Amino acid sequence: MKYAVIGTSWITEEFIQGAQLVEGMELLGVCSRSYSKGKALAEKFGAPRVFIDLHDLARNADVEAVYIASPNSLHYEQSKQMLAAGKHVLCEKPITVTPAQLEELQALAKEKNRVYMEAIMYLHHPVRPQLKSALRALGNITTAQFDFSQLSSKYAAYKRGENPNIFNPAFGTGCLMDLGIYCIYPAIDLFGLPNNIISRAGFLESGADGYGTCVFEYDNMMLTMTWSKLAQGVGGSQILGDGGTVHIGSISQLNDITYCKRDAQPVRVVQDMEKHVIMSHEAKAFLQFIEQPQETAERYDEASRMALTVSRVMEQIRKLSGIRFTC
Repeated sequence: MKYAVIGTSWITEEFIQGAQLVEGMELLGVCSRSYSKGKALAEKFGAPRVFIDLHDLARNADVEAVYIASPNSLHYEQSKQMLAAGKHVLCEKPITVTPAQLEELQALAKEKNRVYMEAIMYLHHPVRPQLKSALRALGNITTAQFDFSQLSSKYAAYKRGENPNIFNPAFGTGCLMDLGIYCIYPAIDLFGLPNNIISRAGFLESGADGYGTCVFEYDNMMLTMTWSKLAQGVGGSQILGDGGTVHIGSISQLNDITYCKRDAQPVRVVQDMEKHVIMSHEAKAFLQFIEQPQETAERYDEASRMALTVSRVMEQIRKLSGIRFTC
């Protein structure tokens, strides 16, 4: 399958490296508003084409699929344009800014008989089944704490008076959209939808949320989630039961997972993987959904349902926290 990428950031490079590990994926082109940036990335990975116009990319019959890694505010329009042109779309999280946009594009993808998928590492991670298995050994789970706090590389620029995209509400970004989603996916996948949500956010002068806290209340359990782009977390995440505890060093990459049975030494559940290797699994799932639609229909439906469920919960959290965008 010949694909092109939209965007030239570090996450695009990680994805391309991951896709190189998937037999049957061929990078045909790079699309960027900056020809020099597009050309540099294309040359680095041996892509023969550079696009500076989305219309040219959409009209190119050789490109079968696109990976979109542009600012959040552009995901909807770019995905819509590519789906309408008959291309399969793998779009970075959050797949759209609002669930209404996602529902519209899922309907368009179905009409065009094309795959439209959110690029989220958790859902296609090979460790996910092992994590679920480890939870069954915990007994009665009453408490869980998920944290993804990562000091933004753009925070220093923001403090200097600049306004990077990630801290600019005009791009539909902020900490919840960038980091919080990595907590919400496993929360819903492992424990289902909560009975009640409590959420608060802390804001920068730009109007973007820089950090936040959210509590999912269940019948007999509480899950607390925290995220921040203004500080670096070191404690990780944990799920606690009366039979033991599972510790997750990285909730986004499912690395550094240990199981500690009561009164016993911690045991490593799985071996860690590099980010591009983890991303290769979402690339592989994308390719399988395209080339093996009947065999993967159930998995594709699950991915689509999860994307919409998470988007709806994210919208609810934004309303509760007072997070607003200007895009």
